[in-house]
Amino acid sequence: MLEDCKNAQERWGGVHQLIDRWLAERRALLTNFRELQEACDADLEALNKARIDAFSELLMDYISAGHFEVYPQLRAEAEAFDDNAALALADSLLQRLDMSTELVLAFDEDYGSATRCEYYMSRLPAWLDRLQKGLTERFSLEDRLIGRLHAAHAPDAASAELHAGSSPRA
Repeated sequence: MLEDCKNAQERWGGVHQLIDRWLAERRALLTNFRELQEACDADLEALNKARIDAFSELLMDYISAGHFEVYPQLRAEAEAFDDNAALALADSLLQRLDMSTELVLAFDEDYGSATRCEYYMSRLPAWLDRLQKGLTERFSLEDRLIGRLHAAHAPDAASAELHAGSSPRA
């Protein structure tokens, strides 16, 4: 039994570290986003492609980490716990996440080349407003995924629920 506990900690402790790293990337993305918005508001004409590229790279890295690292690990964890309700929720939320992924990909396409960036520069403030709305919803959905697919299965969650007398939240 102790060995099973150790294996579970090794397995799901890695998921916890992955999520922590991903959330740190989210904070860096948000900081960069806010700085880009401020620069855009201060002097749109002075904004250069390198600044937009730095933001876009963080954005694409964050989205990719979610789709190719975090979400699959969360699903695997729910599958290991035979949590069908969590898997159903994950399927629903992942479909909704695809909408903001498409938004991010469209932004990257519009500002990916120097020519397109120059052409679309006047639209950047509107793009940032759209991204802010899309990312706000995305982060909320991702937080629900983490809460339902990971936190509900964390070793401390079961004991906390017993002590609090509550049930897991969807």
